Amino acid sequence: MEQGTGAPTRRAQVIAVGNQKGGVGKTTNTVHIAAALGERGKKCLIIDLDPNDTATRHFGIEGEAFLGSYELLTGDEPADVLAMTEGDSEFEFPPNVHLIPSRRKLESIDDVLPEKHGKFYSPRDILMDPLKRVLDQYDYILLDTAPNSAVPTKAAYLVADWFILTAMPEPFAVTGLTDALRDIQDAQRKLNPALRLLGVIIAGVDRRTNLSNSLTEYVRSAFSTPDGQSAKFRTIISRSTVIPSAQKSGKTVFQTSPDHAVAHQYRALAQEIEERIARLTGAAAPEPVDQNVSEVVNG
Repeated sequence: MEQGTGAPTRRAQVIAVGNQKGGVGKTTNTVHIAAALGERGKKCLIIDLDPNDTATRHFGIEGEAFLGSYELLTGDEPADVLAMTEGDSEFEFPPNVHLIPSRRKLESIDDVLPEKHGKFYSPRDILMDPLKRVLDQYDYILLDTAPNSAVPTKAAYLVADWFILTAMPEPFAVTGLTDALRDIQDAQRKLNPALRLLGVIIAGVDRRTNLSNSLTEYVRSAFSTPDGQSAKFRTIISRSTVIPSAQKSGKTVFQTSPDHAVAHQYRALAQEIEERIARLTGAAAPEPVDQNVSEVVNG
């Protein structure tokens, strides 16, 4: 679509990130993908849809002190008002990354929504309607979902253009991925036929373990993108203490250890994401920002 000036109209790619199992690096990946895309000059909005508010706390923010995704879904406040930005001097966001925070109150949202929107409300509309206000303000909107089937999680599946699954090498990793894929397929059949699996991230990897190798092979063979290629991202995120250290300081690895191997891996992953979306949509492939990024694509 073109504006009257001939400039292309921005329309954010909406990406839900999740897994039906907790503790698999979902939030860490969401935050660092946004930071890596922001470093590439892309404007990103993270919406924390998890009552555990892990994305919010990742930035050192006490979610209970701020309005956020609860008010977004109830329709009490618009997205552009709720978004915390680089202009909020008390917090240090990565460049081009904004956040709509979450808090524990989101746990009660399923009971509150019928009162706010009527008993026949649409889980899709309660998120899509506020997103429409900001779709032209961002390149990417990342939805950090909870490992459950509550209304905010359902809403994410129903409004997203893309879904990224995330997994760590652990005994029940396959079950969580399989359940999440089943939910994606259900959302496609029901209310969001445009939803597509963008890929599977394998994180927290120690290549010395058989569990890591078996999960990698399973994902490589069992999950595919809409064009029939393996959905596993080539870039694998290594296990490292640099990530929890950054979380404790309320920052990303890009802010605390920008030259660490994990930071370069997330840069490579961000480039893969942009290239894959371009391939699947027929858009022009993005120019690589980091010419050495291929050196850390290690899948």
